[in-house]
Amino acid sequence: MARPNFRYTHYDLKELRAGTTLEISLSAVNNVRLMTGANFQRFTELLDFKYLGGVAKKSPIRIAIPETLHWHLVIDAEGHSGLAESSVKMLPAQPQAAQHRKAS
Repeated sequence: MARPNFRYTHYDLKELRAGTTLEISLSAVNNVRLMTGANFQRFTELLDFKYLGGVAKKSPIRIAIPETLHWHLVIDAEGHSGLAESSVKMLPAQPQAAQHRKAS
């Protein structure tokens, strides 16, 4: 089976709640790609896939989880000089802000 021809780090994030924020720290410019399980499978098979993220030029970066699902995070060196060292922190979803009532 074909595999990507560039180095990458894979984080299996399991199921995360919508609104959870990922804080990703990198030692160099790399691609940061958040994807569903189906899209991660397509990524590993060199097929077209969809993801959230892109080139991370500064660190740390934050990405919010858009919906409650099983997520995968890939840090990769495609188009860059080398694979960055990386770490991921999960910040819990914030509760909805309380509604403020206007005084009459």
